[in-house]
Amino acid sequence: MKKIVWVLLLLAISFSSAQADRDATSLQRVIAGKQRSAEHKARDKYRHPLQTLEFFDVKENMMVVEIWPGEGWYTEILAPYLKAKGKLYAAHFSADTKEPYFKKGLEKFIKKMHKQPRVYGKVELTELQPPESVQIAPDGSADRVLTFRNVHNWMRGGQAATVFNAMYKALKPGGILGVVEHRNSSLKQQDTRAESGYVSEDYVIALARNAGFEFLAKSEINANSKDTKNYPEGVWTLPPSLRLKDKDRKKYLAIGESDRMTIKFIKPK
Repeated sequence: MKKIVWVLLLLAISFSSAQADRDATSLQRVIAGKQRSAEHKARDKYRHPLQTLEFFDVKENMMVVEIWPGEGWYTEILAPYLKAKGKLYAAHFSADTKEPYFKKGLEKFIKKMHKQPRVYGKVELTELQPPESVQIAPDGSADRVLTFRNVHNWMRGGQAATVFNAMYKALKPGGILGVVEHRNSSLKQQDTRAESGYVSEDYVIALARNAGFEFLAKSEINANSKDTKNYPEGVWTLPPSLRLKDKDRKKYLAIGESDRMTIKFIKPK
């Protein structure tokens, strides 16, 4: 009897390992795919999409919500990866926004979706524009909610608590919230409006816990020890923004993109 149990256990482990290998291979193919722009692929060395999505344990059969996807850097990966077996919600700006930056960003994103319907045809667009629009997905439906470099924006607008509550509400019990954000020094007092664009890990963890999440793990996948975090234009001094344009351009290119925290939280069962 013990031998049968042992064989079954080995078979289960082997199946699980094979499935993980297939998922990784599928994700690697998508990341290398032609649907991604050359400009976006060039940033992989800073954003590490394969390692980041593996750390957040994103699988191709999951329902995933991408928060404020911007022009769609990660959408280029998530949409085709989830298309056949999963589901992607893109929680973008409201169509009723009066803010020119938000309006332009949403229009650009929608144009991108329409340009490649075979890639993005199954993406469902939802709205995240606190305090009015916070229904990012059906309540308790998401396996994963992912946000990349957005927390500082919500802090500036005084909306961080509202957004973390919305993300908690959208997730299933046991679902995971993945956060990537420009990381502030732990020795600096955190500006609650994050004017520099940098946020401390402790501040993000507190926001998540206040919404009901439990800390799960963190990774140094997106760390950059060259980032001193004290620039004239904050984090936007560094690439890809390079807000100072040609001034000290080589210096900031040599530093690279910002030092980033990569943290995951779980909604308790």
